[in-house]
Amino acid sequence: MALTETNIVNAFETTLAAQLASGGTTMNLTDDPGVAAPAYFVIAPDSDSARDSKHGTDPTHASGTTVRLAVVKQHIEDTHDRINDIALTGDVTGTLASATQDIATTIAADAVESGMLNDNVISGQTELASGLALTDEFLISDAGTLKRGDVSILADAIDGTGLAANSGVLDVDLNALSDATVNVAADSIAIIDADDNSSKKETIADLVDAINGAGIDASSGTLVNAAIGKQSIWIPATAMYPTASNGCADIASVETTAGRPDLKVLDFDASSDENAQFSIAMPSYWNEGTITYQVYWTTAATDTDGVAWSLSGVCVSDNDTIDVAFGTAVVVTDDALGAAEDLCVTAESGAVTLGGTPAAGDLAYFNIERDVSDANDDMTEDARLIGIKIFYTVDDVHEA
Repeated sequence: MALTETNIVNAFETTLAAQLASGGTTMNLTDDPGVAAPAYFVIAPDSDSARDSKHGTDPTHASGTTVRLAVVKQHIEDTHDRINDIALTGDVTGTLASATQDIATTIAADAVESGMLNDNVISGQTELASGLALTDEFLISDAGTLKRGDVSILADAIDGTGLAANSGVLDVDLNALSDATVNVAADSIAIIDADDNSSKKETIADLVDAINGAGIDASSGTLVNAAIGKQSIWIPATAMYPTASNGCADIASVETTAGRPDLKVLDFDASSDENAQFSIAMPSYWNEGTITYQVYWTTAATDTDGVAWSLSGVCVSDNDTIDVAFGTAVVVTDDALGAAEDLCVTAESGAVTLGGTPAAGDLAYFNIERDVSDANDDMTEDARLIGIKIFYTVDDVHEA
């Protein structure tokens, strides 16, 4: 039924000038009501069975039937009678029966579109500030289909390398990480900094530097026993012996002053090259490399003349012949200090390569010589050998 506003005047009554057939849309009146269309006419207003408006379809009205205009009671009653049951269709459905005031509506499935949602559809809700549980739910678009899921399934979806989902909780899983070659100088590890209790990273090299204690050295991210490296061994003249050929004098005891240190020395004269020998069972943790040495000596002279010493050596292994040539001798020179019985210590020599094939547990033979043919050796007195210090390098701290 279309919505139209009817013109209303005070009571007017006339009759049909001609029959109004059922379904008719126009009618002829005996008298002019004096109002312009649209107007509301009631045909046969006093008949409960035949009363009709001009829009009615039944019944047929004979000529002379009473027609009344704007009778308020009948106007309202006929308007009420003209409102049939209302039905809503489309995305929202519902029915209004003529005997009720309310329309029970239903929103069709998939009818709510994104544009129908206000921007505050989430922010307008009560905030969950804490207490998020694994069983709490959220909405998600599953490849375009709206679904629900609980918080626990997130862990399974985001557990990447180094993480594992455990009953909805992410755990660190170091076993899932790939193997790597450690670069101690550049690689880092995770730490908790006690200064501010925050997570930070630190290079392995810095960590190693921080934990090297007494007896331990750090080198490029590696811990090294401080004993590993250059070591020394003292060989006194009393551990030496003159060689069978061109040997120095036998070991002598020289008193400085009674009650003071006595000297145990081997005297090497200035007229010819003289020699002494000794042997050392080298430790198994020696790296079998070159050695260096210093000579401790003195003289009875009060001048500053020079002397030249040389050292050579050879290694002999189990079941090797001892009748073998020494390696190349290396010379170190020094000058007297101008006072008798002053201790003279040479500079450290250059590298001495031992003959043979050095191996762990070898017996090393050494030959110490005063090399009078060296240009620096111009001292005319005996050079008195007190002993020598040998420097060697170890790569372990334990005997094999």
